[in-house]
Amino acid sequence: MGRGKLRIYLGAAPGVGKTYAMLSEAHRRAERGTDVVVGLVEHHRRPRTEALLRGLEVVPRRTCAYRGGSFTEMDVDAVLERAPAVVLVDELAHTNVPGSRHDKRWQDVEELLAAGIDVVSTVNIQHLASLGDVVESITGVRQRETVPDEVVRRADQIELVDMAPQALRRRMAHGNIYQPEKLDAALAHYFRPGNLTALRELALLWTADRVDEHLRRYRGEHRIRATWPARERIVVGLTGGPEGSTLIRRAARLAEKGAGGEVLAVHIAASEGLRAASPRELARQRALVEEVGGTFHHVIGDDVPTALLEFARGADATQVVLGASRRRSWQYLLGPGVSATVARDSGPDLDVHIVTHDAVARGRGLPAARGARLGRARVAWGWGVGLGGPLLLTLLLGGVLPDVGLANDMLLFLTATVAAALLGGMLPALASAAVGSVLLNYFFTPPLREPAVADPRNVVALVIFVGVAVSVASVVDLAARRTHQAARLRAESEILSFLAGSVLRGEDSLDALLARLRETFAMDAAALLERGGDGAPWSPVAAAGAEPPGRPEDAAVDIPVGDDLALVLSGRALPAEDRRVLSAFAAQAAVALDRQRLVGQADQARRLAESERFRTALLAAVSHDLRTPLTGIKASVTSLRSAEVEWSPEDRTALLEGIEDGADRLDALIGNLLDMSRLTTGTVVPLLRETGLDEVVPRALAGVPEGSVVLDVSESLPLVTVDRGLLERVVANLVENAVKYSPGDRPVLISAGALRDRVELRVVDRGPGVPDASKEQIFEPFQRLGDAPRGAGVGLGLAVARGFTEAIRATLTAEDTPGGGLTMVLGLPRADAGEGSGKRA
Repeated sequence: MGRGKLRIYLGAAPGVGKTYAMLSEAHRRAERGTDVVVGLVEHHRRPRTEALLRGLEVVPRRTCAYRGGSFTEMDVDAVLERAPAVVLVDELAHTNVPGSRHDKRWQDVEELLAAGIDVVSTVNIQHLASLGDVVESITGVRQRETVPDEVVRRADQIELVDMAPQALRRRMAHGNIYQPEKLDAALAHYFRPGNLTALRELALLWTADRVDEHLRRYRGEHRIRATWPARERIVVGLTGGPEGSTLIRRAARLAEKGAGGEVLAVHIAASEGLRAASPRELARQRALVEEVGGTFHHVIGDDVPTALLEFARGADATQVVLGASRRRSWQYLLGPGVSATVARDSGPDLDVHIVTHDAVARGRGLPAARGARLGRARVAWGWGVGLGGPLLLTLLLGGVLPDVGLANDMLLFLTATVAAALLGGMLPALASAAVGSVLLNYFFTPPLREPAVADPRNVVALVIFVGVAVSVASVVDLAARRTHQAARLRAESEILSFLAGSVLRGEDSLDALLARLRETFAMDAAALLERGGDGAPWSPVAAAGAEPPGRPEDAAVDIPVGDDLALVLSGRALPAEDRRVLSAFAAQAAVALDRQRLVGQADQARRLAESERFRTALLAAVSHDLRTPLTGIKASVTSLRSAEVEWSPEDRTALLEGIEDGADRLDALIGNLLDMSRLTTGTVVPLLRETGLDEVVPRALAGVPEGSVVLDVSESLPLVTVDRGLLERVVANLVENAVKYSPGDRPVLISAGALRDRVELRVVDRGPGVPDASKEQIFEPFQRLGDAPRGAGVGLGLAVARGFTEAIRATLTAEDTPGGGLTMVLGLPRADAGEGSGKRA
């Protein structure tokens, strides 16, 4: 008996129609005569899904008892005994009730597949184990029920069930997914448009990767080496020259012509020392690549065409876009160039586009070699010409062109020496002159094939040949050295100009600067280290790359910046001539560090200015808003003490209530003023400890009129790490503000729910709401937006709430209430964040 086949309907979120699609497939198979049964399907009281169960055979579920309750699970034994051809098993990631044969439903499915039964199942993208952290970062909800990716990847068929976020939210609003009492919370939390869009993209990308994986496996099994253009991947080769922007835009247009086209820009850097590429141009081109939706890659390789083709084939690219060569005509004598070489070696499965541009044939800079050192390839060619050229000339002049004369022979040998100097420098030219003089003496100077020279004039000619050869080689070698030094200085000036420009532009990102340094010199990592004084340990201020050195003595390159700063790099040792540019980078890093610290000092000065502004506003509030309750208290007390009026018991009670009400208002105003003063002066020191919201929130409602608040805070919520007193003040101010604006017949709702690493407390009112432009302004001191009656307060309640919220490391934001009103969202840190536990027992 063979293994059964598994078909999975994969969805981006609950409600997209996975179960509906699975049941529809079951009906189609049943109509074709296939023996199909329902092992377990959860219809969640959705009428259309429930209707599709009619006409299908359903295997009775097994009842399980757990903690005094009764639960049902799929009866695996009953399905095995029934032995259908196909069984439907919903919710693959479900966790079975303790005491079941397997802990997870996917393990039940594995047993059914091993028995030769085909299984059709469903799963949402958020339940894949490898995507748990990603989904949590998107939605804020940690999925407790997961299924290993390998289980889903092994499925014989995976069908993506997709739906636009707007359509899914409309389906929810119509009551087709959740019950009405859960609708508002679901739309406000998990089913936000941004969450659904991100989950949808995640599902599409995961499915596309699974298709790519299947395609690669198929090609490997069938030994297919050619590229299959199932998806356009376009590699753009960048030199750092001015043509890069043109190439990127052309590649982007090519990618737009094919569905799912992808642009990969790559710069090949030599593995030795400073690059000739302009860092300014590369930075612009990197930004342009990201703007068109592509990716930028930095590859190190001495043979540019080979490295480029290896990268393209490794990325399964279908096209390569290169610029037409900037070489002048004579420079083609040194080789065919990168574009021509790539086009020649690309093969039939990789299309190469050579794009013309404004810089064609205008010349290109030589690679910025270190000092007078030439490239390895040129030195090798120089030695080959220097040693092989005279031998080849000897064979040619001895057999094909005999008797051309000693003078012409010397000129031809001198030409070989000059060529060796042009290619390889001084040493290959000297070797060519030495070999040429020996061959000229032995084969072309009488007596032939003897080391002696009969005619004294020929001795002079040979000496002159050697002298001229050495002189010409020296001049050519010096010119080559100066050319390469000029190219290097040009590269250095480009970098120094870029650094100076970054200073003028006020760029102060240390991480970006170190990343640019690491790419410029092709190093593994770069870091800026600082210490407190002589003998103190070094600590990293910023770093780029993997495993940056932690001490100057551990680094391959160490550039001190004063006594307590050092720029360090790991990788290979760099020559001394590179230290000038490295010192410029180090100085810029120190400037960026100073700028960051000055920004911090400026922030501190701004806070002092804010404190002064607060004191000024406080005086204004004391002189105006506090006078109202004091005036009422004064009038009531004066009336009670008057001997001219005989007050009735009812009047006395009313006057005393006015005094009490004014005192309460005065106490609340002064309390908020004192709290705001404490926040402004930084004297609030929270005592953070684990606390349950069900213990704090009810106490905060002590002064709220009865019936004006509906409380929905479960005792099973996770504990939060807060200061209980400060949290109580925050909730009291939020509720007081909400009750003030909510209509009398629409009570304020206080609800709470657990998310990824926090617990959200939501205070929902049905008042007039606040415009989006003013949602942050309401948290500023002495702001009432003109919508509160005079004497209602000094406008500090929400400002105090925001300040205390920040003090306990929480967040407070304002959102629109669906249907009208304002919702205050208080995000509190969970005590069990990172421990995996979710609820209290």
